[in-house]
Amino acid sequence: MRLEQQIRARLTAAFAPVRLEVVNESHRHAGHAGDDGSGESHFRVVIAAPAFGPMTRIARHRAVHAALGRDITDRIHALALDVQGA
Repeated sequence: MRLEQQIRARLTAAFAPVRLEVVNESHRHAGHAGDDGSGESHFRVVIAAPAFGPMTRIARHRAVHAALGRDITDRIHALALDVQGA
C-alpha cells in the first residue's frame, strides 16, 4: 500500500474526519534536501474532525502525528498540516 493510502487510512480510523485531503507534493521537491527518491517524502494534509474542536493547534498536530505513528512519520521528510475542528 502506498504511503498516501496509509496516511489516509490511519487518519480516517483515528478521527472519522468530515474532510480529509492527503496530497503527495514530493514531485515539487525532487532533488532537494529530504528527497529520498521514493516519490513519497513530502505530504500536505487537510483534515477536519469534531475531535479537534476543543484542542489547541499544537495538540491537534500532536494528535495527527500520534495517529500516524512513528513507522509513517519516520518515512516522511515534510508534513504540512491544516487541522480543523468540525
